[in-house]
Amino acid sequence: MARDNRDRDRDDRDSEFVDKLVHINRVAKVVKGGRRFGFAALVVVGDQKGRVGFGHGKAREVPEAIRKATELAKRGLVRVPLREGRTLHHDVAGRHGAGKVILRAAPPGTGIIAGGPMRAVFETLGVQDVVAKSLGSSNPYNMVRATFDALKREDSPRSVAARRGMKVSTLQARRRDLDDAGAAGAEG
Repeated sequence: MARDNRDRDRDDRDSEFVDKLVHINRVAKVVKGGRRFGFAALVVVGDQKGRVGFGHGKAREVPEAIRKATELAKRGLVRVPLREGRTLHHDVAGRHGAGKVILRAAPPGTGIIAGGPMRAVFETLGVQDVVAKSLGSSNPYNMVRATFDALKREDSPRSVAARRGMKVSTLQARRRDLDDAGAAGAEG
C-alpha cells in the first residue's frame, strides 16, 4: 500500500516535467566479432515555470541512455528567476570551454530566437521571449553548459535589492528611468 502511494507521488512529480532530447551520439568499439555500438544522450528537463536541468547518459541502447540522462537532469535542477514568467530580467553572457552564449531579455511577442540546443533549454525553462546568440563552439554539450552558466548568473530584482539594502520599488523605478532615457536618446 505504501509503495503504491510512493510510486504515484513519483509519477505525479515526473509528469510536471517536460523533457527534450537535444543530442544522441553513437560510438563504435571495434572488437573481434565486428563493432559494438554505444549511445550517449543529452537531455534537458524543466517544469516550464523557472526550473531546468540537463543530463548526459550513456548505454548500449538509445532508450536506456535517454532514461539515464533524464534521471540525471531531474537530480540537477536549477531555479532561474524570470520576469513576468516569460523572459529574463537582464542580459547575461555565459561560457563553457570554447562555447560562449549571449542571452538578452526581449519584449512580449518576440518568441524564442535561439539555436537548437539553447532553444530546448528555453522551451523547458518556460521562457517565451528571449534573443540568444551562440559564439565559438557549436558542440551541443558545450552550448547547453554555457547556457546554464549564463542562467546561473541571472539575478532577480528582489535579490539585487536585498544585496544592496534597497527596496525593490526603488530599484525598478531607476530601471524605468533608464529605459525612458534610452528611448528618448534613440528618438533624438
